[in-house]
Amino acid sequence: MATIGVPALSLVVLVGASGSGKSTFARKHFLGTEVISSDFCRGLVSDDENDQAATKDAFAVLHFIAAKRLAAGRLTVIDATNVQPEARKELVALAREHDVLPVAIVLDLPEKVCLERNEQRPDRDFGARVVGRQRSQLRRGLRSLRREGFRGVHVLETVEAVEAVTIERTRLFNDLKDQVGPFDIIGDIHGCRAELEQLLGELNYTITRDAEGRAIDATSSTDRRVVFVGDLVDRGPDTPGVLRLVMGMVASGNAYCVPGNHEDKLLKALRGKKVKTSHGLAESLEQLAAEPDEFRAQVDTFIDGLVSHYVFDDGNLVVSHAGLVERMHGRASGRVRAFCLYGETTGETDEFGLPVRYPWAQDYRGRAMVVYGHTPTPEPEWINNTICLDTGVVFGGALSALRYPERELVAVQAAEQYYEPAKPLHVPSAPQREPDVLDITDVTGRRVIETTTHGRLSVRAEQAGAALEVMSRFAIDPRFLLYLPPTMSPVATSPEPGLLEHPRQAFEAYQGQGVTELVCEEKHMGSRAVVLLTRDDDVAEKRFGLAGRGAVHTRTGRSFFAPELTDELLLGLREVVAGAGLFDELDTSWLLLDAELLPWSVKAGELLRNQYAAVGAAARSSLPVATSALETAQEAGLDVGDLLERTQRRTANADLFSAAYRRYCWPTDGLEGVRVAPFQVLASEGATYHDRPHAWHLGIADRMVAAGPGLVTATRRLFVDADSWADGIAWWEELTGAGGEGMVVKPAANLVRTGKWLAQPGLKVRGQEYLRIIYGPDYTEPANFERLRNRNLGHKRSLALREYALGLESLERAARGEPLWRIHECVFAVLALESEPVDPRL
Repeated sequence: MATIGVPALSLVVLVGASGSGKSTFARKHFLGTEVISSDFCRGLVSDDENDQAATKDAFAVLHFIAAKRLAAGRLTVIDATNVQPEARKELVALAREHDVLPVAIVLDLPEKVCLERNEQRPDRDFGARVVGRQRSQLRRGLRSLRREGFRGVHVLETVEAVEAVTIERTRLFNDLKDQVGPFDIIGDIHGCRAELEQLLGELNYTITRDAEGRAIDATSSTDRRVVFVGDLVDRGPDTPGVLRLVMGMVASGNAYCVPGNHEDKLLKALRGKKVKTSHGLAESLEQLAAEPDEFRAQVDTFIDGLVSHYVFDDGNLVVSHAGLVERMHGRASGRVRAFCLYGETTGETDEFGLPVRYPWAQDYRGRAMVVYGHTPTPEPEWINNTICLDTGVVFGGALSALRYPERELVAVQAAEQYYEPAKPLHVPSAPQREPDVLDITDVTGRRVIETTTHGRLSVRAEQAGAALEVMSRFAIDPRFLLYLPPTMSPVATSPEPGLLEHPRQAFEAYQGQGVTELVCEEKHMGSRAVVLLTRDDDVAEKRFGLAGRGAVHTRTGRSFFAPELTDELLLGLREVVAGAGLFDELDTSWLLLDAELLPWSVKAGELLRNQYAAVGAAARSSLPVATSALETAQEAGLDVGDLLERTQRRTANADLFSAAYRRYCWPTDGLEGVRVAPFQVLASEGATYHDRPHAWHLGIADRMVAAGPGLVTATRRLFVDADSWADGIAWWEELTGAGGEGMVVKPAANLVRTGKWLAQPGLKVRGQEYLRIIYGPDYTEPANFERLRNRNLGHKRSLALREYALGLESLERAARGEPLWRIHECVFAVLALESEPVDPRL
């Protein structure tokens, strides 16, 4: 039984005359969705699979569908005769356009077999001449298939061979997604063996030496492996020593290596091709000339076997010498290899005569971290989840390594300058975007944002337009706007009589996801607030480029107070945080807090007056009069009993409604009467805290309360598990029975994954009387209540998770010190998603 290896991502072209069994072969070996048949496409455009007049349009459809599949990274099989070179040429071009390998499987069966099969099909009314012509075209083109560009050609000449063959899907050489690390990725070495050995020592590798004392391998004490980004050779003092060590590590499984442009050029020179011996190649050739022929042959074989790039850790890490745009990740073509070796240039040269390289990393939005070298920089710099590790060791700089997944950088300084650079390291090699410059194109139109926790999230153009209006007119300066909180999903509707929401549904929802350790936090009668706090007055200018002490803003990015009151509040909170020792403990000059600002009337005073108070006042003035009139009518013998009873209930409902919203109001004068209830530390310099349990965050909040009891108020909480639901329910009943809003139920561990996705960060469980504010005074009337039980929560839950993931992403980027526009991209997206058509009462 023969086996045909087909790359898992490839364009498989079936070649054969009519009747050779291509469709049967395709059905047997490939998924129906993977196969695109010319007959089927002919039927799509003409309702007749045998209408030859529709062939041109049918192939246009076929190529369109194939292009979409290949762009999405899907194996695609073309079921057509494909006996004409012109037809195959278009398909090879399609494969090249999408950087996938074209494979030809030829069914070269005897003409007699094809004719007999066609005779058994009444829809095939063409004669033997057509089959004869097709087989003649096929036979003439067999020898030229590889020259046409097919990377694999498999010819089956008998019925028995066709029936016995099996298809094996093979991984591309660059596909190491099953290798998850941990890795130590080392930048361009350029013959600096001593620095390489020193760096390996810093990374806790033990070097093995041969009898002559030469390093031939290195092993990690903690099962880590090295990934070299290429440019091992040229310019430095010991290219053979570097090659000997790297080759040994790769051979023993302790390292991976991708080729650099200098290896590519060295290989050509070793094979006698005419190349310029500039940029250090002459030095490498001279050093290698002193080595045995056997060693040079090993170097030739090693370089020749290097793969353009590697995709590790389920697609989360890509290593390539010159970087790689997302559409080329995990693909194979000459174009991909060229990009990996040399990058992409603008066609210009700089003042030093060097090519200006296109700044692809500035536009990168991919999920995978891309680690590369090629272009020396003074320090490694994160740009859009990419990092260049070439820090110019051969030019007197440093040899740098990135520890993955820790994102920790380790470097050793060069012992000396071994080679004079063509241009100083501090001169950028490509146009650089100012990190704090915002561009409207970053947020307009349809956007796709890659998040670490929730994959790709899209923002529609119309959502971006709505957010742009709010952000540009009302929001605080984006330099202080590092985060917007997500919306919060309510629990599923409760079956309890007279209640829309109940804690049991929150507990059951988390239990269904395997989360049993929970915390119930009291919902304050205030407004969600984000507090950016600086340790000293000069921190904001130095760190954020903006004078001030920080910001206190709402869920939509608006400031709660005028500048003077904001500064006064921040000064008070600064003293509280310093008194609690948090700046020192977290080793930071700034802090971002999630909190509630009380009372609600501070933010929503106008809303309370114009909407809630107006409704209450109208009800209190009109309903008693109506009740009195109905009582008089009843005394006169009129049958108004039902109407009187309903009006009396509405009067009582109106009183409850007024009492409910009044609990959210109390007098304030400036900051007198204002309280802040922090419940989570969001970020500080170089750190985020969503991996810390809520007990830690609430402990921090308690210390702030102790340091500033007049300004900071506590968030009451109760931790529950599967055995103590009753305690949580009793506490909620106590809170809501006393007029409280309710509580939020959260995973005690904070950030939790349930399978592939995140668990909801919190589920709000609101009390009956608070919901009267939301749904209106008469929402508890039976007809209204039953209608409200049919609330659709699916969209709200999805929105809450997406905004949560975007918020986490903005915090991570802010903590890492990424450019402002990268942070703003996520913050803006949260606000944009808020324009989705979701019932605002949920």
